[in-house]
Order: sequence, then C-alpha cells, then structure tokens
Amino acid sequence: MLRAAIVGIGNWGQNLVRSAEGSGLIRFVAGATRTAARAEDFCKKHGISLLRSYEDLLRSDIDAVVLTTPHSQHCEEIVAAAKAGKHVFVEKPLGLSLEEAARAVAACAEAKVTLAVGYNWRFQPALRELKTMLGDGRLGKLLHLEGNFCGPSVYRFGREHWRHDREEAPAGGMTGRGVHVVDAMLYLAGRIDAVASQSLRLARDFGMDDTTSMLFRFAGGAPGYLGTVAATAATWRLQVFGSNGWAEVGDVEHLTTWQMRVSFVDGKDLAKKESPRTLAFPAVSTERAELEHFAESALARRPIAVPRGDEVHNAAVLEAILKSAKEEAWAKVG
Repeated sequence: MLRAAIVGIGNWGQNLVRSAEGSGLIRFVAGATRTAARAEDFCKKHGISLLRSYEDLLRSDIDAVVLTTPHSQHCEEIVAAAKAGKHVFVEKPLGLSLEEAARAVAACAEAKVTLAVGYNWRFQPALRELKTMLGDGRLGKLLHLEGNFCGPSVYRFGREHWRHDREEAPAGGMTGRGVHVVDAMLYLAGRIDAVASQSLRLARDFGMDDTTSMLFRFAGGAPGYLGTVAATAATWRLQVFGSNGWAEVGDVEHLTTWQMRVSFVDGKDLAKKESPRTLAFPAVSTERAELEHFAESALARRPIAVPRGDEVHNAAVLEAILKSAKEEAWAKVG
C-alpha cells in the first residue's frame, strides 16, 4: 500500500482522493493546501491528516505526494519531493518549459523515485484500441490527426484567480486542456518536430488567451491540427485519419468511458458512403487507473516519466507553441 499525501485540495484534488477510495494499492493519509479551512471537513471525512505546509508533509511518514497545484509550482515541488525521497504524481503539465520539465525528471531519476504525470487519457480503452488499430494496419498508413478541447474556462474564474495569470496559463486553454490532446497524439503518432500556432484573447479584456490554434508536423511524416477555445461551450474531439479509414473519439464529458466511431473505405465500392459504426468499451475510472499504475510502479521502484520521455517532450511542444505564436512563424520543438 502506497501512503500518499494530496497537495492542493480543491475540486480536482478532492476528485483524485475520491477516485482512490477502496484501492488496495494507494491510500491518501495526509494533505496540505493553501486554504486549509475549506478542506477541513473533506479531510476529516476521508481520514486525511491536514498538515500546515508542504515542507511538513515532506518530513512526515508518507511514501508519495500527489500534486494538484498551480502549474508554475510543479518543478520546484517535484525537486523538493525527490530530495526528500518521496515518489511524485503531478497533474499536467509537468512544467511550463522544457528546462523545468527536464530538471524535474532528472531530479527523480537521480533520487530513484517514481514520477508520474496525470495524463489519464492513456488509460481510456478507446484510445488504446485506436493505437492498436494503427499498429495492426486496420486504419492503414497514418495520414493526419486533428483535435480540439474547449470549454467556458475564462468565465469560471474571477480576474484574480491564478488560472487567469498569463504566466500560469500561457497559450490559454492549451496549458490546462490542450496538453491532454497533445499527449494522446504523442501516444498514437510519436514525436512532433515543428509547430505553427496563434494564440489570442478575444472574449474578455483580461486574463488568459481564450482562442489558440496549432498546426503540427510529426516526425513520422503526418501533419496534425489542434484547437483550444476556452470561451465557448464544452466539447472535445480527437480524430485520426488513415489510408483505410478514420476513427474518432469525442463528446462533451471526457471523464467518462469513451465510445469510438469508425469508418472504413470500401475497396470494392469506393463511391459507397456508410454511416460510421460506434464501438463501446467496458467502464473504467481513468483517475483511479492512473493512480494505481503510479502506486504499482512506485512500490516496485519502477520509473514512469523518464529523461527524454513523452512527458518532457510535451513540455517542449508547449514551449514551441509559445515561441511560434510570439514570432508568427514555424518553431522547431526542442
């Protein structure tokens, strides 16, 4: 059993605690947050000892920390946990720059503690099936990927909230939402070589950008597109096009178990247009799955995020998106 502490006990931190209830692999036993008074009742209900500070947590008798803190804090918090010999699960993004992400991963590798990043989409049965379809040739040669991840984030938070800090949320919805789609694309198609992007603030006169669009060139040759609009109704989608057909996931809610739509070319009748088939999958909690995968790996001292891995490359993609938007030109991914 991995004894874990939750750091940041807002809505998402509480969701992670609830998702792990009854697990035989991980149990939350301690916690710390900036607004302790708001978390007291929740912590009492879930048997969590609320400590005064992150430093107190790192000195306590725990095995791991789970970080749901502002993006800019991730790197220093991870490095501190590694020095204290604690395993780390951190919500995405790993860092706001390639340098930060690489430093965090290197610190955990040096301390021989496990580091995991909260890209829970990788535990979706539909996404895993999509990867299998690319691997076994059912979709044919990969030609193009496209996606979006949108919602009314800019209206949910007040002017002073940290999510409106342009340093905390560079490229707007890309930082909190789009990194999920990028991670799924990396899982399916491999590394991204170059990015062209634009990021704008159109809906409000303060806060983060609300409309960001990106073009990708993958190392394997396929192009891609991603759009994040943080000032519209909720929707998300990921569609993969191959030479034999396409497969698509997407809806309004992304925390449920996804369905997938597929459509294939009819080689005997190329003019034939059939409605897509919908594939359903067994229900799964991706939050519980990712936490239990982290716990299993930590208990076995097995790494997850590693130097030059996808988690670090994702941060490099974000950095290239920012560079491209600023310079209005294609940017190589570092």
